[in-house]
Amino acid sequence: MKAHDALYVDGAWRPASGPELIDVVNPADEQVIGQVPAATAEDVDTAVRAARAALPGWAATPPAERAARLTALRDALAARKDEIADTVTAELGSPLSFSKNVHAAVPVAVAGSYAELAASYAFEERIGNSVVHHEPVGVVGAITPWNYPLHQIVAKVAPALAAGCTVVLKPAEDTPLVAQLFAEAVHEAGVPAGVFNLVTGLGPVAGQALAEHPGVDLVSFTGSTAVGRRIGAIAGAAVKRVALELGGKSANVILPSADLAKAVNVGVANVMSNSGQTCSAWTRMLVHEDQYDEAVALAAAAAAKYGDRIGPVVNAKQRERVAGYIDQGVTEGARLVAGGSEPPREKGYFVSPTVFADVTPEMTIAQEEIFGPVLSLLRYRDEEDALRIANGTVYGLAGAVWAGDEAEAVAFARRMDTGQVDINGGRFNPLAPFGGYKQSGVGRELGPHGLTEYLQTKSFQF
Repeated sequence: MKAHDALYVDGAWRPASGPELIDVVNPADEQVIGQVPAATAEDVDTAVRAARAALPGWAATPPAERAARLTALRDALAARKDEIADTVTAELGSPLSFSKNVHAAVPVAVAGSYAELAASYAFEERIGNSVVHHEPVGVVGAITPWNYPLHQIVAKVAPALAAGCTVVLKPAEDTPLVAQLFAEAVHEAGVPAGVFNLVTGLGPVAGQALAEHPGVDLVSFTGSTAVGRRIGAIAGAAVKRVALELGGKSANVILPSADLAKAVNVGVANVMSNSGQTCSAWTRMLVHEDQYDEAVALAAAAAAKYGDRIGPVVNAKQRERVAGYIDQGVTEGARLVAGGSEPPREKGYFVSPTVFADVTPEMTIAQEEIFGPVLSLLRYRDEEDALRIANGTVYGLAGAVWAGDEAEAVAFARRMDTGQVDINGGRFNPLAPFGGYKQSGVGRELGPHGLTEYLQTKSFQF
């Protein structure tokens, strides 16, 4: 696709107020594939004013009409699925098959789910002698990451529009081209001018201006816990609503009764998917001490099969970060059984699929989010020990439990301090709430729970 040299504000592509541009780099070959404007605080203010002006009309639009616009948006995204996949592959480096099956397909499903919810959601309910109205929270500032660039946009913008909110989106600077494609699809879908606005720019400039703007009623951010803390502090000072989807260090607990080979193989695939750049990845595999050596051998063999099948990480800084964690793991005494920190290719930001054995719970690689294709295997003595290790980080975003008996897995999963748990390889559900406990965030995305994030309540007593 050809990059727009403009911002999408108030229903049209408009030049940015400053001359600065952001290079978009293909992480597979390090070539610049496009440039987009770096929005200023003035540009953000213009976009927020457009969203504010459009809010009364969109909030008053009947839910059925909002649903119709979302259906049209879903159809516009579906019609562009090949272009979306090609664009994500170019700016993120994701293998094309993964871009088609996940980066392009999942957002279409999520957009469709909100088209249905907009039409069916009970925006009014009777409780005793009261009628409770669920109204849009107002103008939403959405700040999205690069790892699932279109999915994260749709997971914020679709429920916000379904709720009757207007939106200013600041996408990650590494992956702005698919955000421009999304803006084109919004325009094609007939969403009224000002209801959705796109400002490409740098986090410390455009992102901060959006989070701080007094005309923004809710800030929805997905990204690192460190940045999430700053946004939470800004929002707290302004008594502004905030939704934060942050980091993870999720545990994949394999109980002794499980099918070990299946659990290990699926666990490795989960971590290597998207080159490990998934906040909910099961980056800690917990195995009973009696099965540990067998699990290590299985994991090393599984990782070796990936080889060139995973794409690069997103940029040079991310590659250095991941390599630094791998080196730290070795320094702290973990045993490298696959991969390592040496770049597997001369060109591109590639990291070898990496597996560590003999990892102990206090090691850095078992506590901090690496965001690369790196798996740590930890041994446990009994279920209580496994639970202590699984819950022993500041995060609580996702997890998995494997057991021969589903009830046994569920009993363990109920005791995990985490927002979602896959039981024996359960499939992703675009209607299930996604979000974390502890420092993994505040609020939920997807399905009806994701819609309620963008609503506020007013009660009438009779």
